[in-house]
Amino acid sequence: MTTREHDASVYEQVQESSEFQELKRAFRRWTFPMTVAFLAWYLLYVVLSGWARDFMAAKIVGEINVGLVLGLLQFVSTFLIAWAYARHAERKLDPIADKLRHEVEEKTQ
Repeated sequence: MTTREHDASVYEQVQESSEFQELKRAFRRWTFPMTVAFLAWYLLYVVLSGWARDFMAAKIVGEINVGLVLGLLQFVSTFLIAWAYARHAERKLDPIADKLRHEVEEKTQ
């Protein structure tokens, strides 16, 4: 068996392992719902901008209107999601990924 074939079989074994499957599940359990939530939030902003112009133009304080506040909240939510994902990855994903990486490194050396 060549080194390339040996490496491929190691990666195939890891991919079939229960740890790797758990890593994928943990990633998807967090990422898919968060993606759907963010896209729904963004779509709401776009729909309101297009069809609820009076609402979006309503002044809150001085020249600051609802549209501006919701637009800025898009940026805030993006940073919050990135921060939350980093915490999730550090607590749930990284330990599993590190374990798998060490196993692969041991098998391929």
